[in-house]
Amino acid sequence: MLLRYRYRAYPSQGQARMLARTFGCARVVYNDALRVRETAHASGERITDSDIQRRVITLAETRPEREWLAEVSSVTLIQACRDAHTAYRSWFAGLAGTRKGRRVGHPKFRSRRDNRQAVRLTRNGFSATRRGVRVAKTGDIRLKWSRPLPSEPSSVTIIREADGRYYAAFVVEVGTVALPHTSADVAIDLGLHRLAVCSDGEIIANPRHLRGRARKLARAQRSQARKRKGSVNRRKARIRVAVAHRPVRETRLDAHHKLSLRLVRENQAVYVEDLAITGMARIRLAKSVHDVGWGMLIRLLEEKADRYGRQVVRVGRWFPSSRLCSVCGHNDGPKPLSVRRWTCATCGAEHDRDLNAARNILAQGRIVAGGHPETQNACGAGVRPSEGSATGTEAGTRRSAA
Repeated sequence: MLLRYRYRAYPSQGQARMLARTFGCARVVYNDALRVRETAHASGERITDSDIQRRVITLAETRPEREWLAEVSSVTLIQACRDAHTAYRSWFAGLAGTRKGRRVGHPKFRSRRDNRQAVRLTRNGFSATRRGVRVAKTGDIRLKWSRPLPSEPSSVTIIREADGRYYAAFVVEVGTVALPHTSADVAIDLGLHRLAVCSDGEIIANPRHLRGRARKLARAQRSQARKRKGSVNRRKARIRVAVAHRPVRETRLDAHHKLSLRLVRENQAVYVEDLAITGMARIRLAKSVHDVGWGMLIRLLEEKADRYGRQVVRVGRWFPSSRLCSVCGHNDGPKPLSVRRWTCATCGAEHDRDLNAARNILAQGRIVAGGHPETQNACGAGVRPSEGSATGTEAGTRRSAA
């Protein structure tokens, strides 16, 4: 499987200027590729990817208004042109219904005002060295090797974040590491009051990373709002806001990495609810939904499960996990979010709302997964009864008299 290893980069002033020029040239080529496709589609012209690349790179470098494209590495320009092709292919696949995941929209033009810039280079445009990475027409960029690369990288992405820091992200191929089998499995109920409640009774508190630094962020954002647009002071204030956001982002990512790895190591299967996170991010609780990072946690769970031979099963979002009694299965109806504990009207069992939902997700997840891998009936032998014709004594649907 392919993994991304990311390292902090420390380019010199000259290298930073060259990277800024490379970011701009790649952005122009990407936009030109989109524009050529739009023009060809409007005129009914059939155009291939090689024709687009020849127009926006090879022929463009010979014109006076685009001759500065030759100052940067051609590898980054070719990758930008391929990115435009990938964007259109994903859009068409989404329209046809052949693309997995959420549907993507029409490709958009890249803006020079985007605070995050990135370019990608393949093997013929870079090489990893002892001190860092050697990028074509940029030189040797010093990296902080926090860990060695497990294999030879196939590509590298040079990133400039909004806070001004540079990173190099290598794509490497690693083998899967199968962990020893265990009979334990767990279901987690995700929430805002508590980040997750496990079916075994464990409660994982919501650290509220963004809420904890809200005052400092608000102070930086107010300072930015007072600066005149387009001024140097506003650009400096914008960087201060991005720097204030950095610990929020990195702390949340680190906590989700540790939690997902622990759950995958301790359990053979993890069952989660398939939440409509995009829709929930539009309600009045949108800030809290973005702060808790459900989507990031589920994505990390699935990635680590694929690497370590575990299983992550999503339960349908329409499954009434909060309404069912985990003891008798009675549907007690909808309940407002303010109700944290309730008593079943049928069996009288008292439930914690989140723990009861996690136990229902566990039971439903085992059904969706077709049974736990370690608890197969009859040691894997076939136990399904053979098919036969219905007899006249079997119960049928009651019919009213004509």
